[in-house]
Amino acid sequence: MLSFKITKLDIFQSYFFGEVEFRSDKFKVNIQNQRRGKVLKLPFEIKSKNEKVIVRMTGPGDLFIEDYIPYKGESEWLEIDSDEITYYIADHQDQLDTIEIMIE
Repeated sequence: MLSFKITKLDIFQSYFFGEVEFRSDKFKVNIQNQRRGKVLKLPFEIKSKNEKVIVRMTGPGDLFIEDYIPYKGESEWLEIDSDEITYYIADHQDQLDTIEIMIE
C-alpha cells in the first residue's frame, strides 16, 4: 500500500489542488470529476497485477471514501479523477489527511 500524507488541499471551481508527501518526497495532487473517465496517475511508475486499484482517502475517526479506479500510468502529479471522491471531499475537505493506494 502507498500512503500519501495530505499537506495542503484547496478547492478551485470544480477540482481540488494541493500537495502530498510520500516518504520524504513532495508531489502536487489534483483531484477532479470524471470528465475523461475514472483515472489514477502517480508521480512514479508502479507494477500492478490488476488494471484497477483501490484509492482511499481517510481522516480522523472512521472518516473515509474509496473508489476502484483504473491505473493509467505515470504523471508529474498524483492525479485522481473520480466523481465519488471529488463530491465527498467537497463536503469533508478539511477533515481528510491521507490518500492510500492499494495495489495487488
